[in-house]
Amino acid sequence: MAKVVVIGCGVIGLTTALLLRENGLDARIVAAAPPQETTSAVAAAIWYPYRAYPEDAVLRWGSRALETFEGLAAVPGAGVRMREGFELRRVSAPEPWWSAAVPGVRRCGREELPPGYRDGHTFVVPVVEMPVYLRYLQRRFAATGGTVERRVVSDPDEMAEEARVVVNCAGLGAGELVGDGSMTPIRGQILRVRNPGLDRFFLDEDDPEGVTYVVPRSEDCILGGTADEGAWTTEPDPEVADAILRRCSALEPRLADAEVLEHRVGLRPGRPEVRLEMEAGRNVSLVHNYGHGGSGVTLSWGCAEEAVRMVAGALDPAG
Repeated sequence: MAKVVVIGCGVIGLTTALLLRENGLDARIVAAAPPQETTSAVAAAIWYPYRAYPEDAVLRWGSRALETFEGLAAVPGAGVRMREGFELRRVSAPEPWWSAAVPGVRRCGREELPPGYRDGHTFVVPVVEMPVYLRYLQRRFAATGGTVERRVVSDPDEMAEEARVVVNCAGLGAGELVGDGSMTPIRGQILRVRNPGLDRFFLDEDDPEGVTYVVPRSEDCILGGTADEGAWTTEPDPEVADAILRRCSALEPRLADAEVLEHRVGLRPGRPEVRLEMEAGRNVSLVHNYGHGGSGVTLSWGCAEEAVRMVAGALDPAG
C-alpha cells in the first residue's frame, strides 16, 4: 500500500506527486486521463496570475513557483524559457497587483505600445512549453520510482485500502469527486500556429471582444483566447477561432499569414478561491489542491510545497 495517492495528472497533480516523492514520501498517481489529455496540455502557460484567488495566497504560491521556473529555464529539455512580454492596457492603469513577485517590472514607453493602447507594463517571466514540460515532469517523476495508474476514482474514500493520505488534484473534476458545487469551467479556446519569428509575448485582458494573448514558443505560438464561464463544450468554434486570429494579428501583423497547426479548447478549473487544505475523510486523510483557475502553472510549485507539508503532517501528526 502506498502511503499517498494523488488523484489527477495535470500540472498540479504531477508537480505535487513529484515533490512528495522527492521529499521521501511514497506516492503514486491515479488519474482518469494522462497529462497530454488534460487542460494543462492546452495552456499557453506563462507565469501570470489569472482567475485565481485569494490574491495574497496567490502571490505567495506564485513567488515560489517563479523561483523554481527560473531555475528550470537552465535545465535542458525542461521546456522553460525566460521571455520578455507586455501586459497592455487601453486606459491608464496602476502597477500590476502581482508586480512585487516579479523583479524588473516597468511601465512601457509610448513608443513600445501597439496602436490603440495607452498604457502597459513589460516584464520577464517564464514561458512554459507544456507538451515538453509535462514530459519532463513525467520523466522526473518516473526516475523517482513514481507510477501512474489510469482509472476513474468516484470517491476519495474508496482509496482507503490503497493509501493513508489522498491528495485531490482533480482540477475541474473535483466538483464531482468531492461534491464541490462552487467549481465552474472557464472555457479557453486557442490556436496553435507556426512561429513566424516572434520572441515576445503580448497580453490584453481588456479587449472588448475577448481576452487576447500571443505566446511564442520554440517552434509555434499559442494565440488566444476566451474565458467563457460556465461553458462546458470542448469543440473549437470556427468563428471564435477567426476572431482570435484577427485580434492577435492586430497586435502582431506577422501572425496574419502564419500557418495554423491546431485548434484546441481547455476548461480551466474555476473556483472562488483555490482550495488548498486538509480534511478528515471518512476512511482516509484528504488533502485538497485544486481550483487554480487560469493559474495552474503559475501556482504549481508553491501549492505543491504546501500540499507536501500537509501530507507530511497527516502521516506524522506528532511531528
